[in-house]
Amino acid sequence: MSIGAGVIRVVRRVARMLVIGGGAALLALVAWGVMRGRPQDLPWTPLDLSQPIGAFTGRKLAALGDDFGTCRALLDRSGVRYTALPPRDDGARCGYRDAVRLRSGGPRTIGYSPASLGVACPVAAALVKWEWDVVQPAAERHFGTHVADIEHFGSYSCRRIYGRDAGSWSEHATADAVDIAGFRLADGRRVTVVRDWFGDAAQDAAFLHDVRDGACRLFATVLSPDYNAAHRDHLHLDQANRGATGWRACR
Repeated sequence: MSIGAGVIRVVRRVARMLVIGGGAALLALVAWGVMRGRPQDLPWTPLDLSQPIGAFTGRKLAALGDDFGTCRALLDRSGVRYTALPPRDDGARCGYRDAVRLRSGGPRTIGYSPASLGVACPVAAALVKWEWDVVQPAAERHFGTHVADIEHFGSYSCRRIYGRDAGSWSEHATADAVDIAGFRLADGRRVTVVRDWFGDAAQDAAFLHDVRDGACRLFATVLSPDYNAAHRDHLHLDQANRGATGWRACR
């Protein structure tokens, strides 16, 4: 089949998936992805963590919440070391059935502090991709070294958004979110959200903004100090699966 015929076939297939509004741009993107040989830019190709981040990588990561087996197989194929955690049911809307604890080694070089971080598998897969394609390149670019540890405020917490007594449940209630507080570099330096996001060290602030922006390509929701005071000391990253709409938040 010629490239032209292949593109026409792809365009026709995607056209059936589109809703009115924004369709032409998406069609152009898909056609461009086919011609460039970038499967990560196509909505139906399998997710591959070894491929560069593409137009649909974030949505594919979020969709892993529907299939724990596929998510674990994805980590296995990429050589990622992890421990599957036992299912947890805390009633109400709290608990998880697909959580894992990432372990250092293999292709991963970043540890987590505290070390006992357990997250839903789609979050783990996105964290791995974030490490490889965003965090480490940004550290090399800004500091000439790599990140040794990511400091965090945890993942699972049986609570509603902002800890309110009513309202929507937080993605933390199912371990589908993680709060990132800072980074420790290989040379011992620390870069923290609370001190450096609006701090005087332009290099540190630039690094934090770069890793935030890169996370927006991989997570369904990314909230930073630019969003509100509740996030002044951390980056909230979650993998909420919003279905067919696939809308994403990056602040």
